[in-house]
Amino acid sequence: MAAKVKSIFIYPIKSCGGISVSEAPLSSTGFRWDRQWLVVNSKGRACTQRVDPKLALVEVELPRDGFLLGWKPDKSSCLVIRAPGMDELKVSLCRPSQTCDGVSVWEWSGSALDEGDEASKWFTDYLGKPSRLVRFNEESETRLVDPNYAPGFRVMFSDGYPFLLASQGSLDSLNERLEDPVPINRFRPNILVDGCEPFSEDLWKEIKIENLTFLGVKLCSRCKIPTINQENAVSASEPTETLVKFRSGKVLRPGQKGQGMVYFGQNMVCHDLPEENAKIIKVGDPVFVIKTFSSYDETSI
Repeated sequence: MAAKVKSIFIYPIKSCGGISVSEAPLSSTGFRWDRQWLVVNSKGRACTQRVDPKLALVEVELPRDGFLLGWKPDKSSCLVIRAPGMDELKVSLCRPSQTCDGVSVWEWSGSALDEGDEASKWFTDYLGKPSRLVRFNEESETRLVDPNYAPGFRVMFSDGYPFLLASQGSLDSLNERLEDPVPINRFRPNILVDGCEPFSEDLWKEIKIENLTFLGVKLCSRCKIPTINQENAVSASEPTETLVKFRSGKVLRPGQKGQGMVYFGQNMVCHDLPEENAKIIKVGDPVFVIKTFSSYDETSI
């Protein structure tokens, strides 16, 4: 055993607040509910904290039973959304009838389910620009992971991969270098593990959690979001300024691509997750390392 699962985080709406849960069922696209919803602008393009840092202050709540195996929503089941200065918004978890064409996230574009005018007005008022809330349409759409790193895997509205894993040791190592420590929510992982050496997760090629095999497919290059305080939506230079000094491509893999990027966390896919019989991961589950990369030169960035 190399570590234990310390925390599990789900982010139902892309770039909005996360939910910490004690257990979560896995699906073929990641944890259930993760990045299933997306706020889009008038052109159908994804709104994220990179441009709209106020999204950090949007809190999301799902039914308590929503993380149990086999649970299905009924007419009373809602996604509850809150933000400073806004009335509470409730969005039914039942499948909406409207669709919205021309939705795009990075390289992908397609059709999504439209959560209606009330949700649209709520996000339009909050962000101060025309916006809509959409849901990934699993029945008609497929969004594939980059086949250069993980062919055959898919996601909903995540940036690129079904799971992001980071360790408490890595966060502690970073915070020792910072004048003002940062919490793990700056990095928005799905799985936080504890008990391993700092940044050892970088070299995890294959691990097992609860008899499920996860493959480390790409170190996570970080954008602007870690510099945004998730409690007040204010951006600063840290922790990226410090990460550049010891977590850049120039430091980790000198002379290779990605020199100007900084890295924190490992993108992962679940190799043997069955389509029908979902599995659950729980806080406290042991993490077993099966295979490792011998050096950073073997990893993908």
